[in-house]
Amino acid sequence: MDFSAPRFMITATNSGSGKTTITCAILKALLNQGLKPAAFKAGPDYIDPMFHSRVVGAKSRNLDVFMLGENICRYLLAKNSKNCDLAVLEGVMGYYDGISTTTGGSAYALAKETKTPVILVINADGASLSIAALIQGFKNFRADSNIHGAILNNISPMTYVYYKDTIEKETGVKLLGYMPKMEGCGFESRHLGLITAEEINNLQVIVDRLAKQAEATIDLKSIIEIAGTAPALNYAAPKIEKIANVRIAIAQDKAFCFYYQDSLDLLCEMGAELVPFSPLQDSELPECDGLILGGGYPELYAEALSKNESMLNSIRKFILKKKPCIAECGGFMYLLDKYTDKDGKTWNWVGAITGEVCMTNKLKRFGYIKLESQNDNMLAKTGEKINAHEFHYSDSTSNGNSFLAKKPESFAQWECINADDSLCAGYPHMHLYGNISFAANFIRACYNKK
Repeated sequence: MDFSAPRFMITATNSGSGKTTITCAILKALLNQGLKPAAFKAGPDYIDPMFHSRVVGAKSRNLDVFMLGENICRYLLAKNSKNCDLAVLEGVMGYYDGISTTTGGSAYALAKETKTPVILVINADGASLSIAALIQGFKNFRADSNIHGAILNNISPMTYVYYKDTIEKETGVKLLGYMPKMEGCGFESRHLGLITAEEINNLQVIVDRLAKQAEATIDLKSIIEIAGTAPALNYAAPKIEKIANVRIAIAQDKAFCFYYQDSLDLLCEMGAELVPFSPLQDSELPECDGLILGGGYPELYAEALSKNESMLNSIRKFILKKKPCIAECGGFMYLLDKYTDKDGKTWNWVGAITGEVCMTNKLKRFGYIKLESQNDNMLAKTGEKINAHEFHYSDSTSNGNSFLAKKPESFAQWECINADDSLCAGYPHMHLYGNISFAANFIRACYNKK
């Protein structure tokens, strides 16, 4: 099938350059002009799409070449851009970071596979003409870099005006405007990245300020024109069939909020009714045939989770009855007996999996992995595979051995995930479009164990 829609990607030279801030500013500015943008995030990050979603009022989606493959990325871009005026993609890390002939886990790889024009964000704080060398290097590093313009961040108006013509002459890349330093408009970070959008009480005020500045100092007309140069894409739509009507409870609150919206939509297309609940606030599980406990920040709410004993008992009983459950990272941690924080304080959690989890001072697992099932379980037969990723500072005594994780570009490998005919619980994060049969098998398990 063919897909044609205006689109562009906001990327940067490195993390911390202001991609998310400028993306949110442009999204809101486009909305203010009466346009309807679709928002996407390159890579596996959960947090940036939360900001996009709060800005545009619709769910932002992840596009990851490593986890999904080229065709599914094009399919999801087309599917989720339907009925929108243009698509806005935010890159991951620096533009080429993650580049590889085997993993493809970079913003560059996504732009290449989706033929998306690129706009480079430069943190210009303390720089002037050296900005030209940086832009030139990124433009020429690959012949198909597809860099159509650049936006300078953290720069004074005078410096921008003084060097604009020279930078454009030296690089052949059009400068599309700038953002000055704006006090009180930054998004704070913690150990897994930015704090979540739900934790910023005045987010809309900040975004309105950013959009107003973008409307004044960023050339939105030229950006829209660049988006219009994106060529048509061809993709093959995957075969997705309704399997059965099932009710699946899904933990959604400040402690558990890491989900890929397309994974959830896939389950719904297969017959699931997703029923949100809060392990923090609710007293028990809603009536359901299956359970999903996503990742998030349970460590920040350890005491509150521990004190909600009725919810702990409800989830424990559900899992001990062999009812289907997927638990990833934070959700997996929550299912263990105990959690110990960095100060050595211990809290009782669900206890559906024997073991303990503790917070450490450094990343224990980080990056992309290839998963291969080591036994027949709820999601997969022995030998079936899916690409995934891990990113966590905690570690547990019960990481499981039902899957073998392999780093895509090294000999490193390890066993992970506790999986049987009703449970899949471990640190890896999966995108269900990475292997649609995993989603189908979960729906079947929920229906068969009604």
